[in-house]
Amino acid sequence: MSLQYRVISIGTLSRNRFWGETEPKRFPHATTTLIRADNETILVDPSLPAEVLAQRLEERSGLKPEQIQAVFLTTFRPIHRRSLSLFSGATWLMYRPEIEAVQAHLNEMRERAQEGPEDPELCKLLDEEESLVARIEAAPEHLTAQTHLFPAVGATPGSAALLLALPTQTAVITGDAIVTQEHFAAGQVYEHVAMIEAARKSFEDILEVADEVVPGHDNVFRIGGL
Repeated sequence: MSLQYRVISIGTLSRNRFWGETEPKRFPHATTTLIRADNETILVDPSLPAEVLAQRLEERSGLKPEQIQAVFLTTFRPIHRRSLSLFSGATWLMYRPEIEAVQAHLNEMRERAQEGPEDPELCKLLDEEESLVARIEAAPEHLTAQTHLFPAVGATPGSAALLLALPTQTAVITGDAIVTQEHFAAGQVYEHVAMIEAARKSFEDILEVADEVVPGHDNVFRIGGL
């Protein structure tokens, strides 16, 4: 059974503190990765605007959005799902604890909105977010025979990575568990994580198993190959 992956779009942070940046410098987006296993196609974190991502997908893989069978979100952060609607025919997947955490957060926001003065814009936003998360399914333990769900909580309460068991190595698509090569080299987690200790544990767990890393906002790199 064949398994391949390819970075469709290299992500970037709005500012990288390891480059001495203290203010936003650029349009932020997450790294988007395509997984192909025999006839299965999975896209991870569709982050660029829809029109741009559709073009990039064709340039990098020869595929059109309707040929993507599943979309996996490492987190529900908006940057990681900017063009999710482009893949309306695909199955949308996310780690169950992230789905539950998002639902709880939206319920809390709804209760607060009902207690205060009417805010049509907020109500509209909540409606859209609730409709979106209601369509997302809990990712199985194995997305394909060699593509495994790898819990990596900390960046958000239910963030998760994907572990790819390639023929000669193991690759991990980390999401925000490891955001850039500079963060990895410094042994530091992203500064905007929800739970710092859990994020550090996820960082360490990935280092134990990965030969290659696809970070959340940077290009792929090999462990020990910096």
